[in-house]
Amino acid sequence: MTKCHISMGTPKNKTILRIRGLTKQYGDVQVLRNISFEVSQGEILVLLGPSGSGKSTLLRLIAGLERADGGEIALRDKTIASVERGVFLPPEKRNLGMVFQSFAVWPHMTVAEHVGFPLMVRRCSKMDILHRVAKALEFVNLSGLENRLATELSGGQQQRLSLARALVYDPDILLLDEPLSNLDAKLRRQMRLELKLLQQRLGTTFVFVTHDQLEAMTLAHRVALMSDGCIEQIGDPSEVYDKPATSFVHTFLGTTVSFEGQWIEEGHGRFVQLLGGYRLRPTNTRSSGEQVQSSGRVQITVRPTDLRVIEEHREAKENEIEASVESIINLGDEYEVAFKACATEFLLQVPKALHLQERQRILLNVNAERMKIWPL
Repeated sequence: MTKCHISMGTPKNKTILRIRGLTKQYGDVQVLRNISFEVSQGEILVLLGPSGSGKSTLLRLIAGLERADGGEIALRDKTIASVERGVFLPPEKRNLGMVFQSFAVWPHMTVAEHVGFPLMVRRCSKMDILHRVAKALEFVNLSGLENRLATELSGGQQQRLSLARALVYDPDILLLDEPLSNLDAKLRRQMRLELKLLQQRLGTTFVFVTHDQLEAMTLAHRVALMSDGCIEQIGDPSEVYDKPATSFVHTFLGTTVSFEGQWIEEGHGRFVQLLGGYRLRPTNTRSSGEQVQSSGRVQITVRPTDLRVIEEHREAKENEIEASVESIINLGDEYEVAFKACATEFLLQVPKALHLQERQRILLNVNAERMKIWPL
């Protein structure tokens, strides 16, 4: 038996993973389209997107569980996969940990045996296995449960066991594929916090796949938002939320209200005219650093918080639209009101002091500074 080498890692902010031009196709379906990005040492990068966007396939290519059709992957400046150069390092030689959606525990093995299994495969010494298993279990708050069968643990404990098993051999990167989706809502909240604290303590690099926006915004240093095999935008959570690069990013993150309209030119500028003749004049006609089209049909998106009820009874002015109250739900301290305006239905939270009634017609102010404009 040999004593396993424990990597001390590299300084933070140094690039640990490079993806260049990665493509993957199943039959006629293009699953990944020219994916490129980098991950820094000690970073949590979250791959976020709807089902079928390519998140899990990308993670499996990084892990070596599947082969790409094009592009390359480099880990610590060493190429581990390159279609063009014919390089493909098998999963066991990539020093990557992986935590799956399922807990993947064996009923006949104890907690300690589960965690020590990857070290046995690597032919580590017994003393080294004992030491590193104890340390890994301490990291995930499972100390004292070494001799318990894994199937006797709760769901949250089993997920922590999966984490300990992936961390015990000190991987360069921990890959996590929807690891919290099998937990109930309360456990998910608890595990999100535990994961964040664990990563801060260890400084381990995480690449984390989820379709859950709250998980992404809570955990990520950076979010890579994926759609149809492409990365639509990558940046810190505040950046992708407040400065979306595409209409998809804006509508996928949080809640948005969308209106379709037409650019209208006039002597002292231009505005977007909505159904019913309402005029919206954005103060910023640039979205994501690109000048939006100067004519034609566009989509305007805003957050519900960018719409304000006007209590006066009068004609609509610029950046105001008329809406009808479709239904009202009493939430205790406030109302949830379903409105319809310009052929769009949406929900707003409004104070009870407004005393709205169903079928009432009211005015809404649209925040001109917060409008996002997208070509149709």
